[in-house]
Amino acid sequence: MQKEYVLQFAKELLSIDSPTGYTQQAISFVEQEVQSMGYRTKRTNKGNLLIYVEGKSHDKTVGLCAHCDTLGLMVRSIKADGKLALTNLGGPLIPTLDGEYCRIYTRDGKAYSGTILSTSPAAHVYKDASSKQRTIDNMEVRIDEVVKSKEDTQKLGIQNGDFVAIDPKVQITDSGFIKSRFLDDKISVSALIGVLKELYEQKLTPAYDTIIMMSTYEEVGHGMAYIPKEISELLAVDMGCIGEDLACSEYDVSICAKDSSGPYDYEFTTRLIELAKKAELSYAVDIYPMYGSDVSAARNGGNDIKGALIGPGVHASHGMERTHIDGVCQTMKLILAYLINETKS
Repeated sequence: MQKEYVLQFAKELLSIDSPTGYTQQAISFVEQEVQSMGYRTKRTNKGNLLIYVEGKSHDKTVGLCAHCDTLGLMVRSIKADGKLALTNLGGPLIPTLDGEYCRIYTRDGKAYSGTILSTSPAAHVYKDASSKQRTIDNMEVRIDEVVKSKEDTQKLGIQNGDFVAIDPKVQITDSGFIKSRFLDDKISVSALIGVLKELYEQKLTPAYDTIIMMSTYEEVGHGMAYIPKEISELLAVDMGCIGEDLACSEYDVSICAKDSSGPYDYEFTTRLIELAKKAELSYAVDIYPMYGSDVSAARNGGNDIKGALIGPGVHASHGMERTHIDGVCQTMKLILAYLINETKS
């Protein structure tokens, strides 16, 4: 199931900064990889990547999607001492950012390193260093340049609205765990690319014409608000949730029955469950109470589709995330089963 290939691809993709709205390098990386396999691609006006796979039948077109954009930050303002005040992009768990390394990308193509810190960062100085609430308003970036004033920082070319990317800290362990920020959703992107590699190398053809889409604004809710009109059903591949009373683990493919936007299509979801059973996959069916996907965006965009959602189980979402290669492989197997099997009339 392309295990080693997917791990290497994921490591490289995770290492490319792509906070939502600043995804061009990640999209180009994915595009070059699939073009090397001979797949035809197209980009939408807002930067989403479409990958076309011809099927045995042209009776319908199915879509699959994952997102290349991640959580991130943006410069809200430059402080008098040259440090950067922040606004968040998407919903990162702000307390987990304290002490993290980052990169600031300017509009003229420069990049600077820095560290995200509480505004009370020193235990020897601030009485509230350990107790101060870690909110976005209480966090700032210390730039790794000699800056002593707002003017010094501005001379670097840094300005309000510059993107701040958080270091993902990618690690793959010998025991098969993938530890990194932004497994949501780059591990699913990697799974889809692994499926394309499997189709290419094994000379497999999907049952129906297929468009695989990589979105660029999922983390802010409108990634797949537009999809090509010929798509009649859309399968989002995004992280599965772990915790509380959920059944999923890091070793499973999760099938979502309902999230905060409501239930997913009954027939489509049931079909995926049956495919998982038939293939004897390790899977879980769950409800995600605080979650929205690119299927949600597509439905809200007025697209007339059946929608479903699957993905590998990911622990500690929007923080320091972790999954296991077994869960990724289970997800790839379910995607392949979905693509290859004809829909019962």
